[in-house]
Amino acid sequence: MNVRLSEKQKIQILNADDVYGIMRQILLRQNKIRRNQEYFWIVGLNNYNTVLFVELISIGAHNRVHVSPPDVFRMAIYKLAIKVILVHNHPSGNLTVSDADEQFTDRLLKVGKMIEIDVTDHLIITEKGFVSFAEKGLMEKLRKNGLYELVEKEQESMRAFKLKLEKRKAKKEELLLVAKRLKSLGSDIDFIKKATGLNKRDIDKVE
Repeated sequence: MNVRLSEKQKIQILNADDVYGIMRQILLRQNKIRRNQEYFWIVGLNNYNTVLFVELISIGAHNRVHVSPPDVFRMAIYKLAIKVILVHNHPSGNLTVSDADEQFTDRLLKVGKMIEIDVTDHLIITEKGFVSFAEKGLMEKLRKNGLYELVEKEQESMRAFKLKLEKRKAKKEELLLVAKRLKSLGSDIDFIKKATGLNKRDIDKVE
């Protein structure tokens, strides 16, 4: 669900405080009962870090919310966002980053990398404060951990091609050793060609 923004909220984001300023206002729009549920939003940014949109992706229970990567990036792709910031609230008021929060952010970061949409930060917010993954150094840590990396098809094909070449090279070296042995036993070229499948030029090089 697209969140309606005022012109004053369509600002250039300079830091996590700017994001929190917008998202706290959005959270407080909900009545008190609805604020006891977890919400998950994405903030879409252009190349100048100006807010393009805020999208409510999912509403959950008081301590969890289910979100899938396609839901997160669908609007970002549609509205040509270059970057996104993830935001969810903790109704309990606890701003501790859980292992589940960190792992989920890691997966979205790597999916974003694959489709060339940069996940720049993840904010956990309450009515009274927030914590920023980027400010805690967690985004940089996740970028370097090597988990959830997606291999592009071209890279995968190149790896398979290189492996095939290596196997072919190893097989030929085995056949050259056989040819060398047969040559030392006095076998003629035609016999060695039939036995190994090598051509005359390769057999002539064998000493």
